[in-house]
Amino acid sequence: MTIDPVDLTAQLVRCPSVTPDEAGALSLLESVLSNAGFECTRIDRNGTPNLFARWGEKAAQKSLGFNGHTDVVPIGDAKAWTKDPFGAVIEDGILWGRGATDMKSGVAAYVAAAVDFVTQTPPDGALVIAITGDEEGDAHDGTIALLDWMDQHGEHMTDCLVGEPTCPSTMGEMIKIGRRGSITGFITARGIQGHAAYPHRANNPVPALARLIDELASHRLDEGTEHFDASTLAVTTFDTGNPATNVIPAECRATINIRFNDAHTAQSLAAWLQAKVAKTSEATGVDITIETKTSGDSFLTPPGDFVALVAKAVAEETGVTPVLSTSGGTSDARFVKNHCPVVEFGLVGTSMHQVDEHVSIDQITTLKNVYSRMIRDYFA
Repeated sequence: MTIDPVDLTAQLVRCPSVTPDEAGALSLLESVLSNAGFECTRIDRNGTPNLFARWGEKAAQKSLGFNGHTDVVPIGDAKAWTKDPFGAVIEDGILWGRGATDMKSGVAAYVAAAVDFVTQTPPDGALVIAITGDEEGDAHDGTIALLDWMDQHGEHMTDCLVGEPTCPSTMGEMIKIGRRGSITGFITARGIQGHAAYPHRANNPVPALARLIDELASHRLDEGTEHFDASTLAVTTFDTGNPATNVIPAECRATINIRFNDAHTAQSLAAWLQAKVAKTSEATGVDITIETKTSGDSFLTPPGDFVALVAKAVAEETGVTPVLSTSGGTSDARFVKNHCPVVEFGLVGTSMHQVDEHVSIDQITTLKNVYSRMIRDYFA
């Protein structure tokens, strides 16, 4: 039994699976995997669709896992697309459509590689496929739900690969062995509204919040660590919602986002932010508060046997020696790392989330070959 990863990618793209709508994508994969002898379980939590599939015994000593998602971001302005965003049009060696890069091609590639392997050379061990429909959303009931269910039912992965796009411009150039953490701060400053001509009768929250934001944005969090670049803090909003030019507002808000390395934790950064807020509030007499939301702590899979195995498969199939990186945003690897060692490798991601998202069909084939070699070497 051989699965064409390009055809499977096209079938998945034709499923308009904008988060949290499954739109047939997971049902398609469940059918493909079941026909190949995988034991499949749908794990839908709070309306979020997920699929767990295992070939082999769950008590197997070696259990290689693949993780990914079939949900996609909205298409935006449909008129801006030159191809049907869910048409999976193939022209001149390019497959067009939402999710073509992020990450239905990655899912199709490792499903095709796994099916080929178990039907042609069954491994002494288990292969696990864990796919969510909630990676692009809040992710509360996606990969987390899959891992919770696995823990409850004695399922495990000894190592896992997440098939997100990882290459900046050339196929094979980068593997992610970790990710920075992400914490967002929602800051509110409350003063006293008044007439702009009589500022002494008001308590203007705008200068107080501006002072705090400038202090946060000017602060250098660190100089980077062995495997991570320096942490960054970005101001993403500063709003008063005040249309009047002669009114001092009673309230204004700002939002910041910190992408942090392993010199920090979300807890330590939240405490630092709270201290900065309290200090400015006391100094200005403006009531300033902050709420924080953590998307994930930073993590690292130290270079070792599994990282070396993936890097070798990439180099042999692409002819490129990959860089081991921790750059970029967050991914569901931040959840998988609590279960087992995890690395990420996938396509060039230049068009993901964009209008006219697309992927080279040669890249899909190459990616499938990388995953096939990786599986063979893992169970060799």
